[in-house]
Amino acid sequence: MRVAVIGASGFIGLRTVELFHLGGLAEIRPVVRSTASLAVLARMNLAWRVCDLLDAEALADALRGCSVCVHAAIGDPLQIVHMAVATYESCVRAGVARLVWLSSGSVHGQNPPPGTDETSPLSDQQATAYNNAKVRAEWALDRVGRDGRVEVVKLRPSVVYGPRSRWIAQPALDLSRGRAQWIDSGQGICNSIYVDNLVEAIWLSATASRINGESFIVGDGEAVRWRHILLPIATRLGFSETAFKEFPRLNAVFERENLLASIAQSPLYRHIIDFIPIRAKRVAKAVRSAWLETPTGLNPWARLTTPGPGLPPEMRELQQCSW
Repeated sequence: MRVAVIGASGFIGLRTVELFHLGGLAEIRPVVRSTASLAVLARMNLAWRVCDLLDAEALADALRGCSVCVHAAIGDPLQIVHMAVATYESCVRAGVARLVWLSSGSVHGQNPPPGTDETSPLSDQQATAYNNAKVRAEWALDRVGRDGRVEVVKLRPSVVYGPRSRWIAQPALDLSRGRAQWIDSGQGICNSIYVDNLVEAIWLSATASRINGESFIVGDGEAVRWRHILLPIATRLGFSETAFKEFPRLNAVFERENLLASIAQSPLYRHIIDFIPIRAKRVAKAVRSAWLETPTGLNPWARLTTPGPGLPPEMRELQQCSW
């Protein structure tokens, strides 16, 4: 079986490529946005492809000859929705039989109500733009997938951890800088899944029969709390539980729309960007990065709408989860 992995250089995509290829499960075709993304992948002898992941025609060329496509690419909220439609259309054109779409448990919210499962209704009126984008992407796949030309299976992992994961690196950085925090001593539920277990779920989604149109929440079997994730990291670095400052429970903070992202995804912008010299693009990106730079002392993973020092809104909700 030949499997294309879109977003093959990312945390989940790269591990999927490694386990599928090194385990001899399938012939793998990594699909990435740029040649720079092949830095780690290049150590394996694979027939990689480089293309615009929002261009259905170019993506179809990259997918031809594959029977399964695994989509593990990341993007901003607007790109997420565009990628869903573009990927489905490219699978249709390329003759791909099944699309495994890496959605997110966040479609149910960072702190879902008790009893939430795959049948619970989704809402795109959440506080976090990323969550809303993941919901809209699933809706878009449901809409285009009604024609039945490509089977679609959606996976909803939440906190995916393991080597190269930000869920490991960021707490370590926070601890080393003396800014580690948690809520209720880390007693909230962490809906975690070890990355290799997620890859196993991806394999099952690629090969199991009679699952077209299904969505699966995936997680480890244990009931994991945030302290179970955070304390071992602290211990390895020579810290104790006292290294974590207690952060108060707060209501969700609604994010503002990202105007720059909206402009960057407009058809006009995408049409004219090809005519702008590469040097001018680099200058513009440098100016934008400096303008949006995170103030010193804030968590670098905090979104730009974070009102001040402390846990970013995403983490506040996640650490208050009870289900």
